[in-house]
Amino acid sequence: DGSMTTLKVKIQNFDSSLSAVLDAVKGAESDPAFQAEHILSFPTWDTLHRVLAPKRLEIVQVLTAQAPMTIREVARRVGRDFKGVHGDVTTLLNAGVIEKAPGGVVFPYDRIHLEFDIAAAA
Repeated sequence: DGSMTTLKVKIQNFDSSLSAVLDAVKGAESDPAFQAEHILSFPTWDTLHRVLAPKRLEIVQVLTAQAPMTIREVARRVGRDFKGVHGDVTTLLNAGVIEKAPGGVVFPYDRIHLEFDIAAAA
């Protein structure tokens, strides 16, 4: 359908992610054209920052809107060694940011959108 798919990355605790799911269900029932958002939630800023460290975000950028790529090809494009990239790709796979596909790994969205507020420390 030609529309851009965006992966939204948020920081939220379990309670608020549960209410977001319920809102999505209600929206789907009331609006047939409703599109469920693709949301990846992390419980804390620290967790998000660990998983989406700059070097890993670079891997996601290389994969964005591309056909599946082997880890070796990803490593070549980011100019890093295979072993380090392999470890980062494994972390991204485990977190659900990227997916395995025939021929390698893929980021199945057109873009990634980070959405969070940095609150003052309590």
